[in-house]
Amino acid sequence: MDSQTSQPSQASPPPRSFQVDLRGLVDLLSHHLYSSPKVYLRELLQNAVDAITARRAGEPDAPARVRLYAEDGTLRIEDSGIGLTEADVHSLLATIGRSSKRADGLESARSDFLGRFGIGLLACFLVAERIRVVSRSARTPGAPPVEWTASDDGSYRVRTLPEDARTEPGTTVYLEARPGAADWLAAERVLSLARDFGSLLPYDVRVGDEAVTDLPAPWDRPYPGPAARRVALARHCHDLFGFTPLDSIELDVPLAGIRGVAYVLPSAVSPAQRAGHRVHLKGMLLTERAEQLLPDWAFFVRCVLDTDSLRPTASRESLYEDETLAGVREALGERIRSWLTELAAGDPERLGAFLAVHHLGVKSLARHDREMLRTMLPWLPFETTDGPLSLEEFARRHPVVHFTRTVEEFRQVAPIASAQGVGVVNGGYTYDSELVEALPSVRAGTVVAELDADTVTAHLDAVDPAVELALSGFLGAARAKLDPLGCDVVLRAFHPVSVPALHLDDRAARHEQARAEAEEQADDLWAGILGSLRGSAPRARLVLNHLNPLIRRIGSLDDRELIGTATESLYGQALLMAQRPLRPADSALLNRAFLGLLEWATHDDDPEEGHR
Repeated sequence: MDSQTSQPSQASPPPRSFQVDLRGLVDLLSHHLYSSPKVYLRELLQNAVDAITARRAGEPDAPARVRLYAEDGTLRIEDSGIGLTEADVHSLLATIGRSSKRADGLESARSDFLGRFGIGLLACFLVAERIRVVSRSARTPGAPPVEWTASDDGSYRVRTLPEDARTEPGTTVYLEARPGAADWLAAERVLSLARDFGSLLPYDVRVGDEAVTDLPAPWDRPYPGPAARRVALARHCHDLFGFTPLDSIELDVPLAGIRGVAYVLPSAVSPAQRAGHRVHLKGMLLTERAEQLLPDWAFFVRCVLDTDSLRPTASRESLYEDETLAGVREALGERIRSWLTELAAGDPERLGAFLAVHHLGVKSLARHDREMLRTMLPWLPFETTDGPLSLEEFARRHPVVHFTRTVEEFRQVAPIASAQGVGVVNGGYTYDSELVEALPSVRAGTVVAELDADTVTAHLDAVDPAVELALSGFLGAARAKLDPLGCDVVLRAFHPVSVPALHLDDRAARHEQARAEAEEQADDLWAGILGSLRGSAPRARLVLNHLNPLIRRIGSLDDRELIGTATESLYGQALLMAQRPLRPADSALLNRAFLGLLEWATHDDDPEEGHR
């Protein structure tokens, strides 16, 4: 037999338990789990409320009170909850990650608890160097009070106390502040935090003699009438968020256990700005920065609500993204959508005030919601050649709804198109072109077309062929001057007469221009590739207005060099009038034309000047 196989097997070493560095764990919690030490008070309130809930599951008439007392760097919090036995203390308080919600007989009531992660008193070490717990169990009649004392070095001790140490069931927690953290246990700070976290808790919570709970919630209170309700909610919003809302939207989603209110911001905000909403979980403030509560388009409201269905993350400072949250988000979005519909149907004055500030948010919603677009058509403002109008009114005035995709294109053509009776909508602002294109889907028979250079040119009056023929020399010189810039020159007659020239292009023309510029700067390989893409893309056009006196005078010039300088000046002026960004070549052209005109204006015809 092989000698290696004949050796006896060695016994496996016994398993060992992990050693926990409590101070290191507290540092981890403070820097990576919790956003602020203030959460210690939420954990204390949470444990107290859960203990009362557990006791009332078996004793519906049991007292329900929580009392906090802060003095000289210490804090005491008492509750009338279910309490703990000595066995519970050894099993639960001394085991990190273990939760009293898992104790025998409590699992059935667990859905009513605020806490789910068993971190419990550990968070108190964020502000305390010593924690003392005195508790008496309501589940085990006759069991004596028990004391658990722990320090932030990881040590603890448990002892049984005399009967008179605590005569009633419940728990008292004592905290002694760590150096530098006494301010967190000051009476004024404790009261402020308790009211912030616990104003909607279902039990009687007090700091000394000061009430913390303020029930019913503002949105659940009776009011004499709608006006009084609106005033009261506006006051609540100002106290909570610091602004007076344009309006208040009731939030009531029974299936998700949600009650609350959405406050409409009184000033415009960027759609990219993430809104922070206040969410209470079973009365306890979970977060004041819930960003994923509403659809992105509803950036014009701030919410405060209470729920019993949403899941918190491990830190209990934000919401867990799951199917429930997705459903709540959809339901709350539907409620805000219904509010807008109700305003459109019954209160156009309030709707007008809202849209004057937040039309962008409604346009964002209407992109994806055809019913909302149909409802908002008479109200949403758009910039048009007829002035600010709704799409509904504009479509009634014009058989074809032309639109531009950029603000620059609209500025190019708006004065000319308006004079020719062509209706144009500026689709260059956020969401506007999408909504114009969606118009036929909610307004049968509406014709929508993107405005291009050909459409504008077609609406301008042609010049008599004999006149154009007589100006052929001038036009040829002008075209030769602008050809290197990828721009054609055409002659038309149009109003207003004060406009000497109009620069027209579209996206295809700009793409071709960009391709040509890239080809000039590319190496041989890329120049060949870009050259193959040339095709027959349209070019920009400089449309000269034959009705303008200046154009008539320039057209009578015989000097080709002067014609070229004048043409460059007209081209540059047309670009500036259209508020188009200037390329380096355009800037150089403007400088050249300006200097050329100065030279021509100061030119001395003295024949001896040339010999000096």
